[in-house]
Parts: sequence; C-alpha cells; structure tokens
Amino acid sequence: MAEERRISEPFECAPGLRLAAHERVSAIHHEHLNMRLDRLEEMMERLERRLWLAVYGVAGVILAQAFQSFIAAAR
Repeated sequence: MAEERRISEPFECAPGLRLAAHERVSAIHHEHLNMRLDRLEEMMERLERRLWLAVYGVAGVILAQAFQSFIAAAR
C-alpha cells in the first residue's frame, strides 16, 4: 500500500516546473501573436478598401473626361 501511495502522489521538480512555466509563457506569446495578426488583417482590409476607392475614383475621372470630350465633339 505504501508503494501505491508513492505512485499516485504528484512529484514536482524544478525542470518540470520550469517546463510548465515555459508552456504558459509560450501560450501567452501565441495568444498575443494571434491578436497582433488579427489587427494586421483589419488594417490590411481598410487599406484595401482605400485602394479600391482610389482606383474607382481614377476610373471615374477618366470616364468623365471621355464623356466630356464626346459631348464637346458632338457640338
């Protein structure tokens, strides 16, 4: 019975505690890295929207100038 008690009791040693602490730190780093990646994705989406707005604006100006030249040629 004494042997069963020794086997079932948890044994904490310095390397085991250090490994557990390292796993917790790694999990925290991973969580913060995911948060930073999410923020980066949001910023890229906003930049993409701005880029498309600029593209559509340039295309609109070109079409307006073409339409204006057709109107002037028709007179």
